[in-house]
Order: sequence, then structure tokens, then C-alpha cells
Amino acid sequence: MKLLEAITVVAIVGLQALGAAHAQPKDTLQKIKETGVINLGGREASFPFSYKLSSDDNPVGFSADLCVKVVDAVKAKLGMPNLKVHYTIVTPTNRIPLVQNGAVDLECSTTTNTVARAQQVEFAPTHFVASVAAAVKKSSGINSMAQLEGKTVATVTGSTSIQLLRAYRKNEKLEINEISGKDTADAFLLLSSDRAAAMIVEDVQLAGLIARTNNPGEYKILEERLREEPYGFMYRKDDPQFKALVDATLTSLMKNGEINELYAKWFTRPVPPTGANINLPMPNAVKEAYRNPNNRGV
Repeated sequence: MKLLEAITVVAIVGLQALGAAHAQPKDTLQKIKETGVINLGGREASFPFSYKLSSDDNPVGFSADLCVKVVDAVKAKLGMPNLKVHYTIVTPTNRIPLVQNGAVDLECSTTTNTVARAQQVEFAPTHFVASVAAAVKKSSGINSMAQLEGKTVATVTGSTSIQLLRAYRKNEKLEINEISGKDTADAFLLLSSDRAAAMIVEDVQLAGLIARTNNPGEYKILEERLREEPYGFMYRKDDPQFKALVDATLTSLMKNGEINELYAKWFTRPVPPTGANINLPMPNAVKEAYRNPNNRGV
């Protein structure tokens, strides 16, 4: 009987310890202070938000610049001017798990804030609003989404564009074949090599891909839009201190107008490495997001 009681006590203590471990908040700032490193997530080819100029470089771009501002705020908060920054290149399929498991403290790219994703991670205030559209070659003769009937369309694995394409296909009762690339550059290659008649993703990313080709005049973006997509940086849930710092930093940039200069730098001027210019004046949806910062998903 005593042995059984001892086993019971050990089991109860073990369960209590396990429960306490699960109950502890994920304190990102404490982890950063202890390790001396902040782990950022970026993309390899999400031009002009987060992309690499060479294999050895950290990502650059609009999202990357905004994350630098957050890193500066973390340095000031913790009194760590020499804080190291470590970048992990993420993909649409692994970005959420890497945030959840602690490998990435702040994911800085082009992730659409959706209600479903917000069940798994926390989103910072929206830093860009794009619209999902289709790009085609002008020579294809395709002028509307309806003309994708019987055609093959490229999307990006793990992106919201896949679900939107499938919903459109079902609602319009169209026969559209899907083919996916691992990222936007890979998907655009499917279009440029004629393995796909169209590519569907956010319009700003399509504009960036087209601007960087040797023959941008060969492509066009169709006028129809499937949905507006608010982009937000991701970080772990249940981390109020880190959330407060990230949100306050970005909100301040939006309210004081500093973000407008960063926007102009990446969307209305030539950018590296080729001097391509997307030439995209700030859309009204983005202006509204900066006037009234929020992290509402779709």
C-alpha cells in the first residue's frame, strides 16, 4: 500500500510540474537576454519585402528594414547594443512551426494575417495590404480570370493563393489545373517558361517579379482581384512583453510617418541588385493601415 501511495505521489508531482511548465509564458525578451541573440525569419526571394542579394547575405527589403527597427528597440529595451541577429530563411510551409517552436522569434516577410493562422501565432500590426491577382503573358490573349478555363495556373506552396484559386474555381465552375512552386521566384519560372498560363499571388509580388525580368513588357496583371491580403510579422502567442515592444515600435513608425520614407525607398525608387523599380505609389488600403494600426486578419 505504501508503495502504491508513493507511486501516486510521484505521478501527481510529475503532472503538476508538467502543468506548471505548460503554464509558463514564452518570454522571448528573457530568452534573447540570456542567449545574446535574436532570431529573425526572412525569405529568399520575396522582392521587395525580404530577399537575398547573395547566398551569404541576410535578407534585405521593406519587411527587413522594419524588422531592423524592432531589433533596435529590443537592443534599447535590454541594454544590449551588441545584440547578435541570426536569420533563418523560412518558407510558406515551415514559417509557422519555426515561430511556434522558438527557432524564429520574429518572422519578417510577407505572411498574410488570416483568422486561421492567428489561432497558431500572434500577428503584429499590418505593414502592407496586397490584393491577390493573376499575371499572364500578354501574348496569351488572356484578359480575364474566366479565360483561365482549361489552363494551368501556378501558385506558391503553402500560400493563401491556393485556397483562393480553389474557391474561385469552385464558385465559377471552371476547370483550372494547379501547379505549385516552392516560392514566388519558382512559381514565376513556371509562368515564364510557359509551363503555366498564369500565376496567382499578391499583386505587389507579381509587380516585383515582372519588374526584375529582362522583358517586363511581356507580362501584365489582370484587373480582377480575389481578396485583399494584410501582411503582418509573426511571433509567438502568449508573450505580452514582446508583443508590446513589437507593436509599439511598428505603431510608432506608422504614426510618426517614418514608415512612409521606408515605403518610398522600396516601392517608388530603384532598388538593388538591378535597379528595378516597382513604381507602386502607396495604395489607399496601406494608408488606412498606417492611419489606424491594427492586426485584423481575413
